[in-house]
Amino acid sequence: MATDLNRCEFIGRLGKDPEVRYTADSNAICNFSIAVGYKSKDKETTEWVRITAFGKLAGICADYLKKGSQVFVAGRMTTRKWQNKDGVDQYTTEVVADQMQMLGGRTAEDAPVARPKPDAYRAIKEGNIVDLDDDVPFN
Repeated sequence: MATDLNRCEFIGRLGKDPEVRYTADSNAICNFSIAVGYKSKDKETTEWVRITAFGKLAGICADYLKKGSQVFVAGRMTTRKWQNKDGVDQYTTEVVADQMQMLGGRTAEDAPVARPKPDAYRAIKEGNIVDLDDDVPFN
C-alpha cells in the first residue's frame, strides 16, 4: 500500500453556508458540500461532495465561505461509520480537506463572517453570559 494514492481534487460551488462546531479543546471542525458538474455529449450531471476541514483551515472556511462560493478543495477521501438514533449503522464518505482555494471575484459581501471565539461559543452554549467585547482595546 505504500505506493497507493488517496488524493481528491474538486472545483465546485457550496450548496449552503458551511457549518462550524468546536471540540472540547476548542479545535474547529467545518462541514460543507460542494456541487461539481460533469458534462458529456449525451448528458450533464451534478454530484454533491461532502467536505470536512479541521483546525485553522476549518476556521478559514467558516469565516470566508458561503452559499454559492466557488472553491478548489483538495484532500483525502475517507468513509466513516456511525449509528443513527435508532442504532442502525450508517456510512458517510467525505473528503477531509487539507487545501482550499477560494475562486471567483471578490465582492463586498465576501467580508469575513463574524463568529464568536470558541471559548465564548462554549460559554453561550452552557448558558453563561459572556461579554464578547472584553478584548476590544477601545470604547
